[in-house]
Amino acid sequence: MPRFFIAGTNLAGGMAILKGRDAEHVRVLRLRPGEDVILCDGQGTDYKCRLVYADKEQAEAEILEVVPCSAEPSVKVTVLCGLPKGDKTDYIIQKCVEAGASEIAFFLSDRCVARPGEPEKKLERWQRIAEEAAKQSGRGIIPQVSWAGDFAGALDAAIKTELPLFMYETGEREALNAVLEANKEVKTAAIVTGPEGGFAEFEAKLAKIAGLRVCSMGERILRCETAPVVAVSALMYATGNLG
Repeated sequence: MPRFFIAGTNLAGGMAILKGRDAEHVRVLRLRPGEDVILCDGQGTDYKCRLVYADKEQAEAEILEVVPCSAEPSVKVTVLCGLPKGDKTDYIIQKCVEAGASEIAFFLSDRCVARPGEPEKKLERWQRIAEEAAKQSGRGIIPQVSWAGDFAGALDAAIKTELPLFMYETGEREALNAVLEANKEVKTAAIVTGPEGGFAEFEAKLAKIAGLRVCSMGERILRCETAPVVAVSALMYATGNLG
């Protein structure tokens, strides 16, 4: 069933109004009056609706039922990634949103090959990718994509959660599965992963000093765009949100 995110101000009197890009999307999908759609307020509530009118400027739908979005996980996960090269950011955003992340942020670390230039200019496109992934996967929110700045900024964001996890491929680490097994009831978590070259040793030490759990995901070395998706999926499974 087609899914749209819509501002709460467009829901009134048992009707929903779609304008702009959403109205254009209705036209592109060739939806006709009488067909059912799901509208989401972006706050975790779904509105099951029936289309009653549509043209190229505006569409109107009758609200049939209001229900909580069943696709939203019980744990709020912030993903913090060392900035990778090229379009790997797009993959990370898309797949982490599908896996259940609530927020995704990029940052510069010691071994980052990529340089952001003016990252603020990329945020609009990154946010569109998150929105499309949220629609496709039936999410009840549109996860926010942001720029965390430097490594210190990423650590600061991570330690504000109940379970801040730092993914590291060498040295003294805790097994991720053991950490997750002991924290099944967690409500907020952060997952910090590195760029193509991974993290420098001093960064792992700083993370541990800051209070992050330095974790291993096994003996296999994962690509920088794979690691956050695997970590989010593992967290979702451990907390009962993947089954």
